[in-house]
Amino acid sequence: MPARIEPLAITAYSATSALGCGLAAHFDALREGRGGLRINDFSCAPLDCRVGRVAGVEDATLPAPLEHWDCRNNRLAWLGLQQDGLHDAIAHAVGRYGATRVALVLGTSTASVGATEEAYRRLDGGRFPADLRRPEIHTPHSLTAFVADATNISGPALTISTACSSSAKVFASAARLIRLGLADAALVGGVDTLCESVLFGFHSLELVSPQACRPFDVQRDGISIGEAAAFALLERAEVAPDVPRLIGYGESSDAYHMSAPEPEGRGATAALDDALARAGIDAARVDYVNLHGTATLKNDEVEAKLLPRFPTRTRASSTKGFTGHTLGAAGALEAVIALLAIGHGVVPPNLGCTEPMPEAAAWLALRPARQAIDIALSNSFGFGGNNACLVFSRAGALA
Repeated sequence: MPARIEPLAITAYSATSALGCGLAAHFDALREGRGGLRINDFSCAPLDCRVGRVAGVEDATLPAPLEHWDCRNNRLAWLGLQQDGLHDAIAHAVGRYGATRVALVLGTSTASVGATEEAYRRLDGGRFPADLRRPEIHTPHSLTAFVADATNISGPALTISTACSSSAKVFASAARLIRLGLADAALVGGVDTLCESVLFGFHSLELVSPQACRPFDVQRDGISIGEAAAFALLERAEVAPDVPRLIGYGESSDAYHMSAPEPEGRGATAALDDALARAGIDAARVDYVNLHGTATLKNDEVEAKLLPRFPTRTRASSTKGFTGHTLGAAGALEAVIALLAIGHGVVPPNLGCTEPMPEAAAWLALRPARQAIDIALSNSFGFGGNNACLVFSRAGALA
């Protein structure tokens, strides 16, 4: 088992999703049990489903020096960077450590493929139309390159694309960069936007529900797809003694199937074990688990096998009923939700579930609740068995 790691301070964080822009909008929605899913008004062809669409992306504009990066994904990233003083915190870190000593590690599953889809729909004489003839937006690294340009970060820059675990794994990669002395701080996060490939791709797999998703419900019948941007700034713990901590991470690969999880959850269990070992705690210390909980038949069935590791006092919920499944942004978005749970002492409810799966019922929080949360875990289990678990704590919780 891995050894306990030195905790990292999370000195700034924010999220933008269908619940709104910034931490206050997310906390209010979680506290009130108010979801952000709406009837699909995004796809160019009819598709009967609900989506977690972010309001205001179409109206967002990039500053003139960044206009060549313009596309839906990068506009959402820019919108996310403007929330909760995040842009100023990043600038402070760059000033403190130097631009080359701040790493940038972002997760995405589709990057700016929506712009590429549009370009193909509008071919001009067999070529992309002039306004979309910009190679920098037709690459999986577009998001990270754009954010580097927008924040003046020039340290190690990585794009992680491991399906739905992408922006959970960024925390692990950043922690290693800091531990190895390759960076003094790291901006991590994830951004994914709605696009036709995702909506109709998941629909072709018969995984999209026509109604709002119902994680861990006996009658669950598929996912609702959303979009989001979420970020966190990691620094060494001594820099900020009073902020929440990343205390553990675990990663694994099922090596089982291209889309289905390993039936007994062995890969997910391995990631959980490693995360707890790096945190130096056992499962009994965990107060809240943000479950991956996609509301597909197999994902929820397999993830429920992990719950008996925790005492029944540990509360658990999937928050995809609020935001939809935000794919490559889900890990970072749900990490921020776990941090909100710690900071405000609130247990987010498992929205959409009215008839809990019997094997999960003892742990599921069906309504918002006030409770002191010292340690929170966040699960992200992606297509192809790409698994990641993150452990966060209140400052001083492990003293």
